[in-house]
Formats: sequence, C-alpha cells, structure tokens
Amino acid sequence: MTYAVLSAAFLAAAAVVAALGWRRAPHGHGRAMLVSALVLVVLTIAFDSIMIATGLFDYADAHIWGVRLWLAPVEDLAYPIAGVLLLSGLWNLVGARTDVD
Repeated sequence: MTYAVLSAAFLAAAAVVAALGWRRAPHGHGRAMLVSALVLVVLTIAFDSIMIATGLFDYADAHIWGVRLWLAPVEDLAYPIAGVLLLSGLWNLVGARTDVD
C-alpha cells in the first residue's frame, strides 16, 4: 500500500464528516478552515523536512509519488488537511449552535 492510498482514505473520511457538519457551520467557517489548513501545511513541510534532514526518519521511495516540498513528500500533507476537516466537522456536529454576527 502506498502513502497516497492511505492518505486518500483519511481525507475521504474527514471530508464526509466536514460535509455533514457544514450546514451547522457559523459564518466565516470556511475562511477559518482555509487559514488553519495553510498554517498546518507550512508547519508540516518545515518540521517534516527538518526531521528528515536530521535523519530521524525517511520515506521509502517505492511508497511515495516522488514529489517533495522541501524534503517532505506531498502525501504527508494530507494528514494536517484531514485533521482540519475532521475536527471542524466534529465541532460543528457536536457543538452547540451559536449565532454570532
């Protein structure tokens, strides 16, 4: 199994939860999700690259596409994106509805 297949499964599950919670989302929710995802992707690229450069871990070339941002494989960026989708979806589904304008 490749990292891309594993990442796709996590992204798909998170997208379903995010879609279910979307109608209960407050105003500005999409923008907040986008900013959060961008920050987490940048941090993931930076810290994964530092850890790979220092030899803490690496990815087998046979299991990745080969596209890297700095040293981090692009597949590794699915996890922070899935986290934002999943947690915001759960927050909207479970949390109390408040309308703040």
